[in-house]
Amino acid sequence: MNIKKIRIHTISMPLKKPFVTHLQKVENREGMIIEVEDREGIIGLGEVVAFSTPWYTEETVRTCFHMLKDVLIPLLRRRPVSHPEELQKVFDTVRGNAMAKASMEMAVWDLYARQKEKPLWSVIGGTREKVLAGAVVGNATVEGMIAHTQELVDEGYERIKIKISKGSDIEVIRALRNEFPHLQLLADANSAYTLKDTEHLRNLDEFRLEMIEQPLGVDDLVEHAILQKELQTPICLDESIVTPHDMKSAIHLGSCGVVNIKLGRVGGYNAALDIYRLCQENGIRLWCGGMIEFGVSRAHNISLATLEGFSIPGDISSSLKYWDEDIIDTPIIASSGYVKRFDKSGIGVDLNQKRLKEVCENTEEYLL
Repeated sequence: MNIKKIRIHTISMPLKKPFVTHLQKVENREGMIIEVEDREGIIGLGEVVAFSTPWYTEETVRTCFHMLKDVLIPLLRRRPVSHPEELQKVFDTVRGNAMAKASMEMAVWDLYARQKEKPLWSVIGGTREKVLAGAVVGNATVEGMIAHTQELVDEGYERIKIKISKGSDIEVIRALRNEFPHLQLLADANSAYTLKDTEHLRNLDEFRLEMIEQPLGVDDLVEHAILQKELQTPICLDESIVTPHDMKSAIHLGSCGVVNIKLGRVGGYNAALDIYRLCQENGIRLWCGGMIEFGVSRAHNISLATLEGFSIPGDISSSLKYWDEDIIDTPIIASSGYVKRFDKSGIGVDLNQKRLKEVCENTEEYLL
C-alpha cells in the first residue's frame, strides 16, 4: 500500500451537553485522529475512540498513544501490508489494546478504498443507500429524559437508547413508554445489575423494549445466558464481545439475541466483519454502536452499517447532536431516522483543517 507516514493528532472538544451514565459523566471529549498517508499523498483517516479514563474499557487515550507510537507503528514499519486484511496477522502478536488497533485499521482501510477510488462501504460489501439512525439519552431526571427524548423524536429519530441503573430504571422506562407508546426504546445497563436482580429485570418485559444491553458483567457470557432464559426481552451484548471467539462462545451458550458491534471495541474492521458473519449465520440481530465519537469514527460507522445485516438503528446521530462544529468537512445529518451513506471514495469525508487546528492539542508524525 506504499504507506509513507502516519500522523497522530490529539484533540479535545467540549460536548454541547454532558453525557451521563452511572459510571461516568463526560463533559469534554478527548480523542485522537490518525492520518495514514501513502507516497502519492493519499490520506486515510482513523480515530481513537477510547476515553480519557478507563471507565468503558481498560484503554485510555494515553495508553492508545503509547501503543500506536511504541508498538503498532513500529510493527507496521517492519511488516508493511499490501491489503488491510493483513493487519489482523500483523497485530495478532499484540494482546488486547483493541481501540489502538482499530484506529490504525480504520485509517488503513480508508486509505485502501481511496487508493481504489471506491467508497469504503462498497469495498466491505455494503449495499444500503441510507442507514438506520438512533440516539442515546443519558441518565438525568425523568422530566429531563422525557424532554431530551422529545427533542430527538422531533429531529426524526425513531429509536432511542436510554441509560439505566438500579434505582433509575422502571420509573424512567414507564414514564417514557407512557409518553412515547410507539417509539423503539432500548435500555443500556452498562453492567449495573447481577443475577440477583433477575426478578427485578423481569419487570422490564412489560415495556416492549427492543433489548436490554449488557445488564451483567463486562466480561460475562455464562450469566447472561442464564438471565436470557428468564427474560422475554432480548439481551444485547456489548462489552462482552471483544473477539470473534467471544461471539462463537455467546452463540454456543445462548447468551444473547442481539449484538452491538463497535469498531473500536473489537479492534477494527477485520474482527467486526468476522463477528458480523457469525451473527448472520446464527440469526443474531445486529446494530452499530457509538462512543460519543468525532466525525471520522462516525463516518466509519456509517460504512459498516450499510451491510445488510444491521437491522436495528445504530448510534449514528447527527454531528450537531454532540458538537457545535465537528472536525470533518461534511457534517453527518440524520433525517427521519436515517443517515445517508457517503458516495465519495473512502469514508467519504475529509478533515476540516480549520476546526482541527482549533481543537488540536498535539500532533506527532512518524515515517515508515
